[in-house]
Amino acid sequence: MKPEISVIVPVVERVGPIEELYAGYRGALEKTGRRFEFIFVLDGGFGRLKEPLLRLRERGEPITTITFAKWFGEATSISAGFEYAQGDYILILPSSFQIEADDIPKLVAEAGDVDIVLARRDPKTRKLLKRLQTGVFHILMHRATGMGFHDAGCDVRYFRRRVLEEISLYGDQQLFFPYLAAARGFKTREVVVQASKRDALSSFHPFGLYIRKLVDVLSILIIVRFTKKPLRFFGLLGVLTFGAGAVFSLVLIVQRLFFDMALANRPIVLIPALLLTLGVQIFAIGLIGEILIFTHAQQLKEYTVDEVIN
Repeated sequence: MKPEISVIVPVVERVGPIEELYAGYRGALEKTGRRFEFIFVLDGGFGRLKEPLLRLRERGEPITTITFAKWFGEATSISAGFEYAQGDYILILPSSFQIEADDIPKLVAEAGDVDIVLARRDPKTRKLLKRLQTGVFHILMHRATGMGFHDAGCDVRYFRRRVLEEISLYGDQQLFFPYLAAARGFKTREVVVQASKRDALSSFHPFGLYIRKLVDVLSILIIVRFTKKPLRFFGLLGVLTFGAGAVFSLVLIVQRLFFDMALANRPIVLIPALLLTLGVQIFAIGLIGEILIFTHAQQLKEYTVDEVIN
């Protein structure tokens, strides 16, 4: 029979004992009383896990295994798993111990009147440094998007199939999936769960990772707020840059006319010229983006229909 829930497990970075992990997930899903299937997506470098998954399948377990030829990332793994999913609901689960599996039925039970249920790990069960890092990230995201999620870094999400049909994931956007969905009008709910006592995720990450996440925050800001109105973002930035160059130029003119300060041999004179030119270019980028959006406006869909009563 067709499964009601398709469980996608992207194996990308960390991975726990795969058979033990599967047994925990399966036991929790059996408590929901729903029919389910598992789709394991093995990113490049994890092909060794194909054998234990095949052994589980030979025992009659509802497992589909997808193996990538090289590393493509978590967002691509989720998208690939979705192509083979048959259920009306999708459950994303991590390939390592992140939450207590016994809390999975709570997510399923809360999905009645919403489109997406997000697992939020109980802060009391997490280390202080992890809570601080999570708090700073979500403050930035709240300022950028106006959406107040609390644990977007948790990989456990349960949602209706149509959500992923309307939102395309690429790059590292799986982390920002709740924000992209909420921006399209999908109803979301956070459910507090217990963090796994076996979660071995390090609290320290390479400095470059934090830089990339800051860049990702900027990209999500543009996608969520300015995709259909690029001139508002680039236009404001361009005007501010041009204005700074104009003020700088005015100061230099006043110095030359009223204080008899020579402009020759002063490299600082190049700064206002650079700001004025840069401001015009940034504004032009926003204007070009606005023209492109206007030209293709009929092909763009920026809404989600919740219900039609005819």
